[in-house]
Amino acid sequence: MIKHKDQRVGVFIDVQNMYYSARHLYNSKVDFGAILEAAVADRQLIRALAYVVKATGEEQPFFEALFQRGLEIKERPVQVFDSGAKKADWDVGIAVDAIRIGEILDVIVLVSGDGDFVELVEYLKHHGRQVEVIAFRETTSTKLVEAVDDFTDLSKDKEKFLIKPPAPGMKRNPGARRTRTPRGEKETGKNTSDDLDLG
Repeated sequence: MIKHKDQRVGVFIDVQNMYYSARHLYNSKVDFGAILEAAVADRQLIRALAYVVKATGEEQPFFEALFQRGLEIKERPVQVFDSGAKKADWDVGIAVDAIRIGEILDVIVLVSGDGDFVELVEYLKHHGRQVEVIAFRETTSTKLVEAVDDFTDLSKDKEKFLIKPPAPGMKRNPGARRTRTPRGEKETGKNTSDDLDLG
């Protein structure tokens, strides 16, 4: 599959899907900054949207952390029905945005393993768009993997895409974080989303 610097890319991140997959599989949190970097792959980023659900109001630091990483935030509250059932998904919203914004894109990157997006992928490809998915293979629909032009399995590079919880008795330094550089990792003096509870 061709990836070149002139391609116009849009990234659509199903935050809930990624959060629960990482927690279920590895008891870890996702480094959304690293995912965005992998999704763009040195191409022209046009839009990067993170779809989040607001349940208690305590998620605001997490949302701000996503924003600091260069993501546009789209929020919606949890829907609670008379029966007590709750609904908190963005499937339709992501699909509508991908179709609408896709008109000015060459590549659509879906960050989700949800099989409900298979029809969306087929529609976008039919209209000449390259469609890529980034997700954890263990929680990704096989039909979705088969439908897309390229699939990136986050589980194959956990060191890059997951944020490990601090070891017992250890506290993360609130005044520093690790940032990737071409020669490895170094400490900087900036407070960033790694210092927050990303979940």
